[in-house]
Amino acid sequence: MAKLKITLVRSVIGRPETQKRTVRSLGLRKLNSFSILPDDPTIRGQIHKVEHLVKVEEVADDGKVALEK
Repeated sequence: MAKLKITLVRSVIGRPETQKRTVRSLGLRKLNSFSILPDDPTIRGQIHKVEHLVKVEEVADDGKVALEK
């Protein structure tokens, strides 16, 4: 199964509370922190909600970045 590397590239300061909670639920705390999560519809929905704050890359099973999105 494919995985996604999600990196926080913009600050959540001044953003609505729902976006802050979504970023936190993705496992992101500080700027440039990242988390590797499974590629499923729930994660995709969360990414869509905060797509202006994060960078998403597809990661192969061996841990190497396969494709930037």
